[in-house]
Amino acid sequence: MKLLIQRVNQAEVKVEGITVGKISKGLLVFVGFCKQDNLKILDKVVRKLINLRIFHDNQGKMNYSLADIKGELLIVSQFTLCGVIKSGTRPSFSNALEPEKARLLYEEFVKKCEMFIPRVQTGKFGAYMTIHLINDGPVTFQLEF
Repeated sequence: MKLLIQRVNQAEVKVEGITVGKISKGLLVFVGFCKQDNLKILDKVVRKLINLRIFHDNQGKMNYSLADIKGELLIVSQFTLCGVIKSGTRPSFSNALEPEKARLLYEEFVKKCEMFIPRVQTGKFGAYMTIHLINDGPVTFQLEF
């Protein structure tokens, strides 16, 4: 499982020009599910994500988590995170989890996040989406499990 996490002041995801998810201050999380991923890993990933201390305190140090600041969360599925570009110029997606299995993990991941974060928005799984964001910092992290 791979996550690309961006701290944002706002973010919005659209499908065919229609907004399907929108947040203000919080995290935009792109999530990709790889072949070895399963339900067992989700609790660990969610705990790490919501407790990741990447928001500034009064002294400007990254000491606060998404939960601490009562931030919002926008989760967008992105299978290309599991792409591999080792040779040549065309990525291989053979490491990405099959779509139906990935959809189940994605939906469960969202549900688990909703247990801790009051406002969770999502993109549309498997759809072509456009993302608009105002990155805060910029602060971007990549997590791999």
